[in-house]
Amino acid sequence: MRLLIIGSLGGQIGAASQIAMRRGAKVTQADDVDGALSLLRSGAGADLVMIDVTLDVHAFISSLDAERIAVPVVACGVSTDTRAAVAAIRAGAKEYVPLPPDPDLIAAVLEAVARQDLDIIFRDSAMDRVLQIADQVAPSEAGILIIGESGTGKELMARHIHQRSKRAEKVFVAVNCAAIPENLLESELFGHEKGAFTGAVARRIGRFEEADGGTLLLDEISEMDVRLQAKLLRAIQEKEITRVGGNQPVKVNVRILATSNRNLQEESRKGTFREDLYFRLNVVTITLPPLRDRPQDVAVLAEHFAAKYAELNGLPLRKISPEALRLLQRHTWRGNVRELENTIHRATLLASGPDIGPEAILLTDDQGNPIMPGAFAAVPMSHSPLIDHAFGTVQIAGESATGSLVGRTVADVERDLIIDTLRHTIGNRTHAANILGISIRTLRNKLKLYSEQGFSVPPPGEADSTA
Repeated sequence: MRLLIIGSLGGQIGAASQIAMRRGAKVTQADDVDGALSLLRSGAGADLVMIDVTLDVHAFISSLDAERIAVPVVACGVSTDTRAAVAAIRAGAKEYVPLPPDPDLIAAVLEAVARQDLDIIFRDSAMDRVLQIADQVAPSEAGILIIGESGTGKELMARHIHQRSKRAEKVFVAVNCAAIPENLLESELFGHEKGAFTGAVARRIGRFEEADGGTLLLDEISEMDVRLQAKLLRAIQEKEITRVGGNQPVKVNVRILATSNRNLQEESRKGTFREDLYFRLNVVTITLPPLRDRPQDVAVLAEHFAAKYAELNGLPLRKISPEALRLLQRHTWRGNVRELENTIHRATLLASGPDIGPEAILLTDDQGNPIMPGAFAAVPMSHSPLIDHAFGTVQIAGESATGSLVGRTVADVERDLIIDTLRHTIGNRTHAANILGISIRTLRNKLKLYSEQGFSVPPPGEADSTA
């Protein structure tokens, strides 16, 4: 993982960087915000930024937003500097790390904010052949197209291929073509010169140049506009790019991997994807099967995620009970491995007994309605998007789901759900928002309302004590 430290290495933030390096991070350093922005514009790249809270965090994050540089930011500062910590979180920092740094806390932040799990966990024979093909073609320079439904692990497969390629020691750069607006994707890929368009305050190196010598992943490439596809095809064929607003070609040496959850041959027939680009990318195609077609992987993946999130959250390792496992194996998993991972993450936080039981498993049907375990499967749960998304199997004050709902308003049930979830996460707002499927801003607004109404709200946990 690439970590950018902003601040003086002579102080406590320097100790944080040493801990990060011992944990395997590749660390670069800038003394101030301007220096950090120059590094990022130059193509140095970072998977995570840690910034001294005494610097202008707001200006830094505002510049990242204005220049469309996507990188998570963590603020660092002395634990008593609460005002600066609150200001940093409000400015957009993902976390606040008190100094002097605690090694376990630094490790947790690195894992939570920029986790890079590269091991592909599987047991089903359907994945066996897929991995064999991937490992066979990884050492080549061939372009590879990875096809699969959302949540099947296409980016994970791309990283797996990179780690087994001749470029493994070089950088891996991923671009989500679906997440970047059409008018900015060209600049994201090829970079731009100062003044090329409004907001181009300085020259910025694009992802092609950043990935020079390594691997460039074009994630969900089918979402790219056809006009930009023509420029991409030329860049791949000629192995050179031209920055937006520039006229000097720049040679690049990158291996291209691409992913899509669509049938690109069908998209080519419809005219939404260039056929010549499809054939250029499609030297080798790797198709990832959906989780419903690899049933033997459900149990092994669930156990893996249960162990992972127990360790990450400092919780005891709980085995998945046979009843809970049967629920998991009967589910259709529309969201594939990503849905299973989120389900087990929630279950790990909500479980309170010796095992992860069915009461901690929150599932939804094909229409997005919650599935109740056992006798409560037919109980309708609607009226509130939050309850629809997350209520599922939560029990309040030891009552059954049916008993807790009778005679109560949706607002009351929603409030109890939020507060009960917050208790399960020991006050951690970020984890609670993830479990509930709402934004951290929505959660904070609701908690503020409950406090004003006189309800007892759990105080913030250590990981987000300034939230």
